[in-house]
Amino acid sequence: MSKNASTQNKVIVVGAGVAGLCVASELLDNGFITTVIDRQSKPGPKSCSWWAGGMLAPFCESESAEPSVLKFGQFAATWWQEKTGLVRQNGSLVIANNRDHADLQRFAKLTQNHVSLNQQQVSALEPDLDGRFVRGLYYQSEAHLSPRDALNKLRENLLIRGAKFLTQQVDPQELGKQHLVIDCRGIKAKSSTKGLRGVKGEMLILRCPDINLQRPIRLLHPRIPLYIVPRGNNVYMIGATMIESGARKYATARSVMELLSAGDAVSPSFGEAEILEIGVDSRPAFSDNLPKVRHQGNVITANGLYRHGFLLAPTLAKMVTQYLVDEVEPEWFESSLSN
Repeated sequence: MSKNASTQNKVIVVGAGVAGLCVASELLDNGFITTVIDRQSKPGPKSCSWWAGGMLAPFCESESAEPSVLKFGQFAATWWQEKTGLVRQNGSLVIANNRDHADLQRFAKLTQNHVSLNQQQVSALEPDLDGRFVRGLYYQSEAHLSPRDALNKLRENLLIRGAKFLTQQVDPQELGKQHLVIDCRGIKAKSSTKGLRGVKGEMLILRCPDINLQRPIRLLHPRIPLYIVPRGNNVYMIGATMIESGARKYATARSVMELLSAGDAVSPSFGEAEILEIGVDSRPAFSDNLPKVRHQGNVITANGLYRHGFLLAPTLAKMVTQYLVDEVEPEWFESSLSN
């Protein structure tokens, strides 16, 4: 097949995590007949996307991420709201213990679009923090969603719009001998994707009836970025570690204790919370922690979302689709011959 794929009306997407579902949605928007193939029949715990935080927080992420994360991440909340209607636009709150005030100052200098809060203002924003934090940063334009609800809703909408879903284990290169294929398998494509590595992430799902938070809370921590994301009905996600490892099965005792300790530092109420789930998976990432779009033969690879799955997947999907339609190499395009 020639590089001009715009004449090919049928596309197979391999992988039904956040990348694959977003790509399928954009393909349908542009008139492609789309089939999605995954080893699982529906979104679930064997997908890295299932364990995501769901924070649509480009300004907070810009503290340590590449500039393009901020550049493209600002469009994510609008995209997800249009596709699912599940976005909660309550902003993000960044806090630190008194001894870590210098870290909060540094965070403020490295990010933008925030308001500095005093103790009274932090308490007014989140009354259940009980005045424990004397300073904070409020990123009013940021948002969050429940990743699991969003994945299920997006899949449901794709079915309504005519996408076909198949439950199979397939080789994208073999499929590519006869079809145009978009490979969105995430870490499962590590063995066939040059430069892809795994970054282990561990998280907790807790039920805590004694506290009612309205927005994601980021607690600055000397070792890892910790956050608490409300999921509704007094359920919270606490995450997440970042360990250079492809391990996907087990969380370590140290990591679980650190996450629980972070929850207790935000509010002692979390000390009485019920642990509903302990989750672990491996985030797919390249050396610069940015996604890559590669094209070889009939297979286009879209991978490497790292810790920015829900934030950057809409842009990655738009880039892939635009490449098919207009043959314009996107910003995250990389030659298959590159390192």
